[in-house]
Amino acid sequence: MVNKNSTNDQITLNEKELMPSFGYEVIKDILLPDILGKDSAQILYWAGKQLARKFPLAGTEDVASFFQNAGWGNLHIVKQTRDTYEIELTGYVIARRLSMYPDCHFQLEAGFLAEQLTLQKNMISEAVEEKKKRAGKVILIVKCDAKDHIE
Repeated sequence: MVNKNSTNDQITLNEKELMPSFGYEVIKDILLPDILGKDSAQILYWAGKQLARKFPLAGTEDVASFFQNAGWGNLHIVKQTRDTYEIELTGYVIARRLSMYPDCHFQLEAGFLAEQLTLQKNMISEAVEEKKKRAGKVILIVKCDAKDHIE
């Protein structure tokens, strides 16, 4: 957590003080799909993977902190097996996007999460999303391929 300090321009990063969600929504759910067209979801998934390579994180707590600081919501591991993670993405921004934008997707977040697990576990990982509109949350399911290790 970064606290406001009179000696520098840092700000407190918490869910209520993050950038206005409307600005994020306009870019993510209206502008980018218009620019990227029908391939928007796939492009943003791969953009999330690329972004994860630029911000390699040490573990799941660091990934959860990144999500909060980026204004992407709150991450909680719901279920974990040897090669599958079921991760819940919640928060005000998530619930609002699901209610306001029926075609919204969370592929940037899914790609980022998949690549973080690829880097952390040294095995190829891919993620899919399951939107739970009534509950105002998203389930991200990440599968790691134990047979496809990377060096």
